[in-house]
Amino acid sequence: MLPTIMNYIINPLALIIPILYAVALLTLLERKIIGYMQLRKGPNIVGRYGLLQPIADRLKLFVKEPILPSTSSQILFIHSPMLALTLALTMWAPLPLPSPAADLNLNILFILALSSLTVYSHLGSGWASNSKYALIGALRAVAQTISYEVTLGVLLLCIIILSGGFYLETFNVTQENMRLILPSWPLAAMWYVSTLAETNRSPFDLTEGESELVSGFNVEYAGGPFALFFLAEYANILLMNTLSVILFLGSSNTLFSPELMTTNLMTKTALLSIVFLWVRASYPRFRYDQLMHLTCKSFLPLTLAMVIWHLALPIALTGLPPQL
Repeated sequence: MLPTIMNYIINPLALIIPILYAVALLTLLERKIIGYMQLRKGPNIVGRYGLLQPIADRLKLFVKEPILPSTSSQILFIHSPMLALTLALTMWAPLPLPSPAADLNLNILFILALSSLTVYSHLGSGWASNSKYALIGALRAVAQTISYEVTLGVLLLCIIILSGGFYLETFNVTQENMRLILPSWPLAAMWYVSTLAETNRSPFDLTEGESELVSGFNVEYAGGPFALFFLAEYANILLMNTLSVILFLGSSNTLFSPELMTTNLMTKTALLSIVFLWVRASYPRFRYDQLMHLTCKSFLPLTLAMVIWHLALPIALTGLPPQL
């Protein structure tokens, strides 16, 4: 009985609670950093230095009465934000932090497959709202997400060819003596920009478009369901930055202790997340045609060329294809 409780209740909570706590701190950090970049204080009323502001925001959202449009498809309307948060939290299971919660052989493909399913939560929420503005926002979100997922998939293929495996620990072993960002910095740059677009962050935040007349696919949501979308978005930001560290920045070394490996991974993830916030405070939003031009006419041809290069180079040097 005790192992069953550990496997199905305690172990998932040990993963989910720290993620939600990190999301709360990230929202506070974002408001503080952007505030100081705009020469203002940011949150400083609730708690000492505003440290309790995330808790107050969550309480306000979950206590607020949720709005359920009478013409909406109510079952899908309620379940879409739940699906978004469930997928965002499930994708953390195979990450080595320093040991994964779910030991999967093809864990990098598992993360890629689950990230592609987030499209359905956006599309479902826009369609279930039975609002033309929400539906148009959902279609725009789906087009953006699918376009940049193609680029992310091809970039992952390049990295898999370099490391020789589909297992996330393989990337750490590959980078014990050399960071993958050194021989493949164009891959790292395109990957980082694509993660900005995949997580709907500025300057690619056309999925939500808070400064426009309506928000987008989540325009009909309020209270708790909106908070679930909000939590899912910031959990995905932390996930993508953690994945970027594992793929390119050598998150660990076999000589390090597990505590030191975790600290190393968390520090680099925090630095990449701060760059996310810096970009939001610095760059204006892209036009939609510029957004699609970047992925279809710039990133996609470059990534396909790099896949061919990484496949052809081992054959030219050794006469053998790369071993996966």
